[in-house]
Amino acid sequence: MEKAPQLVLASTSIYREALLARLGITFTTAAPGVDETPLPGEAPARTACRLAEAKARAVAARMPGALVLGSDQIADVDGMAVGKPGNHETAVRQLVALSGRSVVFHTAVALANAATGRCEVRLVDVTTKFRSLTRAAIDAYLLRDAPYDCAASIKAETLGIAIVESIRSDDPTALIGLPLITVVDLLRAEGVDVIASAAP
Repeated sequence: MEKAPQLVLASTSIYREALLARLGITFTTAAPGVDETPLPGEAPARTACRLAEAKARAVAARMPGALVLGSDQIADVDGMAVGKPGNHETAVRQLVALSGRSVVFHTAVALANAATGRCEVRLVDVTTKFRSLTRAAIDAYLLRDAPYDCAASIKAETLGIAIVESIRSDDPTALIGLPLITVVDLLRAEGVDVIASAAP
């Protein structure tokens, strides 16, 4: 029986690792070491796709025979990228600006087959409407969740869901950083049956 290829997640994100672990399949992680700076004039969706593919290909080049997942997410407000705040003050400014507005989170995922050189890239968009937020609510949320490593200062898997009015997507885990329905589709296309591969 032919051995299934090694699955590698090209990411150091604890959020993406936790999401992929939900599938119950065996995988390892590797840092892609990719420059994530957007190119001049590059649209946010294009940045997400380019970086997801670059991450997958960078790790695949080091791991012959592996299947490598790369992913990237860019928050987009009217065509302008909104990054990770990094600290409390920046997060406050972001959420004040986003109060009552819609943000599109472009989450791209790529699966590279190191054996064949094939790399398939998919883009999943999540439209998120923020509630109208008071400064007191913003401070309370940030002190509780500390989402300083999350695009647009939202950690929807915890208290961040309380600052959201609606979420629209065909792939619900995309907002957290890895669209699992899409991941399953990509793996199936490479001959990996996720259900059969999941640990009992």
